[in-house]
Amino acid sequence: MSSVLSYVQPTANSPWGTYLSQVDRVIPYLGDLARWAETLKRPKRALIVDVPIEMDDGSIAHFEGYRVQHNLSRGPGKGGVRFHPDVTLEEVMALSAWMTVKTAAVNLPYGGAKGGIRVDPKKLSLKELEKVTRRYTSEIGIIIGPHSDIPAPDVNTNAQIMAWMMDTYSMNVGGTATGVVTGKPLHLGGSLGRVKATGRGVFVTGREAARRLGLDLRGARIAVQGFGNVGSVAAELFAEAGAKIVAVQDHTGTIVNENGLDLAGLVPASRTDGGAVSFKGGDVVDNEAFWEVACDILIPAALEGQITAERAQKTKAKLVLEGANGPTVPSADDILAERGVLVVPDVICNAGGVTVSYFEWVQDFSSFFWDEDEINVRLDRIMMNALNNIWDTADKHKITLRTATYAVACERILMARQERGLYP
Repeated sequence: MSSVLSYVQPTANSPWGTYLSQVDRVIPYLGDLARWAETLKRPKRALIVDVPIEMDDGSIAHFEGYRVQHNLSRGPGKGGVRFHPDVTLEEVMALSAWMTVKTAAVNLPYGGAKGGIRVDPKKLSLKELEKVTRRYTSEIGIIIGPHSDIPAPDVNTNAQIMAWMMDTYSMNVGGTATGVVTGKPLHLGGSLGRVKATGRGVFVTGREAARRLGLDLRGARIAVQGFGNVGSVAAELFAEAGAKIVAVQDHTGTIVNENGLDLAGLVPASRTDGGAVSFKGGDVVDNEAFWEVACDILIPAALEGQITAERAQKTKAKLVLEGANGPTVPSADDILAERGVLVVPDVICNAGGVTVSYFEWVQDFSSFFWDEDEINVRLDRIMMNALNNIWDTADKHKITLRTATYAVACERILMARQERGLYP
């Protein structure tokens, strides 16, 4: 057994344990390619780095950082970097594996990677945050690059952090390398449409799923967990389509209004220190009550493992759109399927972000940039084609959309592995 797998001992509902369970469920649909299935369960490369910086008060602080490249059979690694106090190697392994599946599901020429630092960025000054970012980038610089592994923003990271990463890498290689990261500021080679891309992908896949279910978005009730970039953008797009956002939960608590929350006031309020619950246009309720809100569509857009078996029994939603990575544990997946609740899985539902990251990467190489309308048209077409292909696979084998997504994606990944062969 590899050293990484020996170091990580996943439990059933942990991120890596959830991913392994998802892989096991798809093996019966892989045919002769199943002989390569162990490839999916072993990260290609995992790097753990020490990130020491001098704090503003003169003390020296150390933070632990990670970069995991799960599979590079189809192309360079692609995946975000998150700054969070609960980041672990196991979590980053799972996130990198989901990126492998996600990029293959929408047929992008990438493999899967992910990174993170165990740090609470809210406790750092701007200068300390820059130091952490630059030191981390220098430490993982031995494995990232425009043709090997391209980081992007994730939880608690943004365009400014990507700018620092791009600059640090560029200084170390002796030339500006805009293609080393995506999600950059526009004037540093970023792409129009990138900020809203993940939320837009959730909306596009959700709109199609609702159509197939016969669920009219006009007047549909939507509950959103996590109201950052993904959740808020998806909420705004659904509201524009006539839906009502009846419940929102963020790190500050849960706010509910059965007549619909006014997003024009809620979104700015959620960006303040008081968070969503500081908005006066709804009732603040207990966080666990969020899962029992009367709704038609549930959008988990926070962190992993949020929909447990108990919560899956409670939800009244007909449709779950996974804006977050790995929000539903396997036992909850089974319960939702038994209850007839349709789940559009993360590896297709939130793939809008990596799709527009791909557009940014391509634009950086050509130094030719598209307008936002063209980007949105291309994004919608890729997402719809991918979802329709997955839906056909689900209908053919009478399986869930998650297993169908894995069947389509893993076939592509393992076919690439088989055709490339083993070296040496």
